[in-house]
Formats: sequence, C-alpha cells, structure tokens
Amino acid sequence: MRFTLNGKSRTVNAHPMKRLLDVLRGECGLTGTKEGCGEGECGACTVLLDGVAVDSCLVPLAHVAGKKVITIEGAAATRTGKALQNAFVEQGGAQCGICTPGMILAAAPLTSHASFDEIRTALAGNLCRCTGYPAIFRSVQSALKASKRAR
Repeated sequence: MRFTLNGKSRTVNAHPMKRLLDVLRGECGLTGTKEGCGEGECGACTVLLDGVAVDSCLVPLAHVAGKKVITIEGAAATRTGKALQNAFVEQGGAQCGICTPGMILAAAPLTSHASFDEIRTALAGNLCRCTGYPAIFRSVQSALKASKRAR
C-alpha cells in the first residue's frame, strides 16, 4: 500500500484490512499515535487523513492508498501543529499524554478564527481523564491566537 506519511512517500506491505493505527505503530514505528479504546470512542488515535481528523483505529489501511496521513510526529513540521504542541505545554493542556496527540490533531484543521464553540465541537470526539477540558480548550485558543498573530 502506497501513501504519503508525514510528507514522505511510504509503501507498506500489510494486509489491506489492518487498522491504520497498528500499521503506524508497528510497521512505521510511529508510536505517538495512541490506542485508547480501539473502538473510535476516545480519539487518542486521531490522525489527519487528507486534512480531516479521523480515528486511526477505525480506518483500514486500504482506505489510505494514495492519500496523505499526518501523525503527531509529522504535526510538528507544520506551523499550526508546532503552535498547538507548544501551547499544550505552556497552558497545561497535557498531563499523562495519552490523549494529547489526538487532541492536537483534532484541533489542527481549525482556522485561526475558530470560535470557542467550534473548538469544543472539533474536540468533542476526544476524551481526557487527567487534565480536564478547560486547560485543553485554553491551549487550543492560545495556539490559534498565536497563529493569527503570525500571519
């Protein structure tokens, strides 16, 4: 299966119905994408597939053929991804770290003009058991403000 992973062309020899989550962690060695529930309920395994946040535990490898996948490891190469990662540290949006990669990637498609309700909606599929949502929302708002100033 050939696809673009974090900006680089990648060919993976795995069963087409293998979960993208398992391919990323096993065959590609990218362990930043976390498995929380394995059922698409928690968002810990969120990646971007052609710019859309998806739960990689629900996506078969066959669905990424010819597409672009961005993981948390690749997010740092983007201005928004780097701003989100920094804001999560500075604003206390991360604690144990299991949900953080998914939260960052769920927020990555937001524009710098996103409202608080749009942020809440974008993160609605991501669960956190440690930090609590105010710090996470504050982190995303801070990153979007920084992104707005940088333009």
